[in-house]
Amino acid sequence: MKLTLIELAIELACRAHRDQVRKGTDLPYISHPFGVALLLCRAGCDEEMIAAGILHDTVEDTRVTLDEIRKTFGNRVGDIVEGCSEPEKSRPWEERKAHTIRFLKDAPLDIKIVSCADKLHNLRSIAADRRRVGESVWDRFNRGREKQAWYYLEILRSLESRPEDLDDPAFSQILDSFRKEVKTLFPED
Repeated sequence: MKLTLIELAIELACRAHRDQVRKGTDLPYISHPFGVALLLCRAGCDEEMIAAGILHDTVEDTRVTLDEIRKTFGNRVGDIVEGCSEPEKSRPWEERKAHTIRFLKDAPLDIKIVSCADKLHNLRSIAADRRRVGESVWDRFNRGREKQAWYYLEILRSLESRPEDLDDPAFSQILDSFRKEVKTLFPED
């Protein structure tokens, strides 16, 4: 039996992230790509976008290459994964985040949707951990709460920059949830 694109993505992501955990927890890292994929699935995204959601951190955080992604999953999935990956992880945090903010303003809609689902899942994870451990959740981040607030508020502005993108039901649904999560976590910013 031939595996679907999503099943292939699950297998590759599980292998690639097998020894990783979520920041400040003992939760297996793979829970994040699966959470992103679930958001995309619930929003009605197609198989390629869901596969890209599962794979979105493989190039950035593992030894998997974009060439491998494109060879196995095709150019569209590869382009989305590339668009969701920070270039040059050796650069300072502020430079990498500023690059993402600028890039997302004019990014293709597929990349915006997957990236928004990624950021939404991250915020929901932070919010859940904050309910468990309180404000010490921000100690997990080298840049702390203020810089996280700056980043997520600027990401929101970038994602909202093209009003015509809001006509897409999947994007609109995920972006609405992201907006609510940003305003809940950073109400006074």
